[in-house]
Amino acid sequence: MDTSRLLATLDRDGQRLAEAAARAGLDAPVPTCPEWRVRDLVTHTGSVHRWAARIVGESLTAPIEMPTAPEADGPELLAWFREGHQLLVETLTAAEPDLRCWTFMPAPSPLAFWIRRQAHEMAVHRVDAESALGDGSSPAGASSAGTSAGFSPMDAEFAADGVEELLMGFHAGERSRVRTDTPRTLRMRATDSGAVWTVRLSDGPPRTERTAEGPADCELAGPVSDLYTALWNRLPLDVLGCTGDASLARLWRERSAIG
Repeated sequence: MDTSRLLATLDRDGQRLAEAAARAGLDAPVPTCPEWRVRDLVTHTGSVHRWAARIVGESLTAPIEMPTAPEADGPELLAWFREGHQLLVETLTAAEPDLRCWTFMPAPSPLAFWIRRQAHEMAVHRVDAESALGDGSSPAGASSAGTSAGFSPMDAEFAADGVEELLMGFHAGERSRVRTDTPRTLRMRATDSGAVWTVRLSDGPPRTERTAEGPADCELAGPVSDLYTALWNRLPLDVLGCTGDASLARLWRERSAIG
């Protein structure tokens, strides 16, 4: 996906997160992250922004510790979040294409990696903030619509890119816990865009291909924005159509969280 569009999405979703957090209040629970209040979401995301901006801005070639959030609350904490978000957008926008710095997944370039990663980090946490605008027991819109329609609209190409980053980036690594004792096949199908991913499971890291060829033990299908939101564990998987062995869907739900 074009990096300029990813940057625009990062910019817009950061503003949406701040607006949702202000409306919900910092003490509101975050249904999509049950252990968090909005305050935790804002401090986490604001720290990530400054962490990524420093790696890119200073061309750091090794990982660094996440910065600590200030002892602030209320409007001051939201202002701190907005400042960090703007710093990240400006840093990524100004970075040279031949930037060399530390990354943690393969990408065409370090700059392409950080723009993509931060755009999807922001989108997922924007969903978290919007979930706090609900009734405190379910993501915003999920109880009434049963889909991600209750969240701000998500571009289909962006959603497909995020599904691909999750499947072919995070879950291609050794840290993925989505594994099976015997080879199994899990397919993800976007019913609106036509994108299909086939995930081959085994006792090693999953291997994902952009293909619909061959049989699948289980298939999860739905609009690509629902796939994105559900596979990132921000909506229940039952918003998707499931055919075949449902135990593989449960396996995804139980073991796919990104730490």
